[in-house]
Amino acid sequence: MGLKPANRLEKLPPYLFAALRRKIADKRAQGIKIINLGIGDPDTPTPDPIVDELLRAVQDTADPDRHRYGCDCPVPQLPTAIRNFYKRRYNVDLADDQIAVTSGSKDAIVQFCFGLLNPGDLGIAPLPGYPTYNIGHVFCSAGTHYVPLRQQNAWLLDFDEIPPEVCQTAKLLWINYPNNPTTAVAPLEFFKQAVEFGRKHNILTCHDSAYSENTYDGYKAPSIMEVPGAADTAVEFFSLSKGFNMTGWRVGCVVGNPSAVKALKTVKDNIDNGFMRGIQFAAAAALDNMESLVPPINAVYKRRRDMVASALAEAGWPVDVPKATIYIWAPVPEKYNGSSAAFAEDLLEKAGVVITPGRGYGVTGDGFYRISLTYPDDVIQEALDRIRSIAGK
Repeated sequence: MGLKPANRLEKLPPYLFAALRRKIADKRAQGIKIINLGIGDPDTPTPDPIVDELLRAVQDTADPDRHRYGCDCPVPQLPTAIRNFYKRRYNVDLADDQIAVTSGSKDAIVQFCFGLLNPGDLGIAPLPGYPTYNIGHVFCSAGTHYVPLRQQNAWLLDFDEIPPEVCQTAKLLWINYPNNPTTAVAPLEFFKQAVEFGRKHNILTCHDSAYSENTYDGYKAPSIMEVPGAADTAVEFFSLSKGFNMTGWRVGCVVGNPSAVKALKTVKDNIDNGFMRGIQFAAAAALDNMESLVPPINAVYKRRRDMVASALAEAGWPVDVPKATIYIWAPVPEKYNGSSAAFAEDLLEKAGVVITPGRGYGVTGDGFYRISLTYPDDVIQEALDRIRSIAGK
């Protein structure tokens, strides 16, 4: 049967990590041992107290609803834990209509677009940036205006670079700090500017806060919800994936503007059935015990961050040591003339090491590459030894 896919699929760029996985598979099929430092998926397990709560919940025979649809039998402890987390972490009070529980951030971003964008609408996204912002727009038959993030501006989005005609027509603006892929962090003053920009132009600011808990050296990432009046013109996407080593659990939330939250809930009511009660109980336990669970996770990433930064400096490729995220973002060595693809290809061919070329996050990411810290220490060390072995070649 010659079935033709929907036209919108032709508008999707090749998904970055799908292409990486294909290259890795090709090399391994050739019998080459590949070390992959490209994908940000935590290698260490979810903390025991979270797992213990999941097991308790799924084995609780006194709960007859424990294996039913999560949307039909929601766990009230989870939105309460989200509310308490925001109060403890940011001194922000959230109302019931300002919270939507989600299956992580990635699904939520696309579902959110379904609830807010019509065909022909326009969203604003950073470049380099997380590809899913544009993917959400594409699936809604909406357009994307990209705003370049620049190293000379500390990778902070410059609101003055958004043209007046875009300000007049756009409905959404995506920002992401701590930032993937650049690892940049934003001060609260930046979020004040974002809220004011949204209020001035009637644009909903969408802050992707997936890495807010992966911070080091005493740094604490702010929330856009700390800005007075933020809920009038902004929402924030939070995920337990990276901060709690829970990527496969698929749990997070969107908080902020009640109308936008309601739109997302309406989409979710119609296209998904939530997630099982056991995961909801476990996620609540994670948030309630954040202060004891997160620091040991970050200690691992900090150790690896320092190991990678030191090794690259020894190879003659110094990097800025990030305050947050689970990545290293670094300029490609001079001999590659700013081509992140050429550098990535060279590492793969000569050293069998996979890194993420910055070009995969957009044209303004070229000249940089990303290394993920989500691999065992010995694996990272072997990769660094391989990289150093070709550094001068």
